[in-house]
Amino acid sequence: MGLFSNILQKLGLKKKEEEAKPAGGAPAAAPASAPAKAAPAAPKSAPLGGVTANKANSLEEAAPKSIDVVDVVAQLEEKAKGKELNWKVSIVDLLKLLDLDSSREAREELAKELNCPADQMGDSAKMNTWLHKEVLRQIAANGGNIPADLLD
Repeated sequence: MGLFSNILQKLGLKKKEEEAKPAGGAPAAAPASAPAKAAPAAPKSAPLGGVTANKANSLEEAAPKSIDVVDVVAQLEEKAKGKELNWKVSIVDLLKLLDLDSSREAREELAKELNCPADQMGDSAKMNTWLHKEVLRQIAANGGNIPADLLD
């Protein structure tokens, strides 16, 4: 598991893969107690907006599902109480707040994992700045509520 996966897991944005899959790696079956839903019969009348009811139902099923938003800011603010860590600015402080390795080697590994541009990797300060912004962007992309001013 990569360092960024650990960040997501610490924030409650990603569960351990073992919990999500039953033994054997097969997808979980629907619970036996859940009643089966019968598909509605297609009406013989005119289609809805050019789409028949059955096609409309399949379009609804194919629509992307929204992800739950996790209040990352509240979590981090709570963890930061009484500590002199500025997670809103510093990648080192953010990693420390999450009880993760904040060493230069760990940050370089994380930067590689997130595809940091080569010109940023050679300068520790530039890499750290890029990495902090990218980690926050990726947290937001995975369902974390990161304020826009921290993503600039």
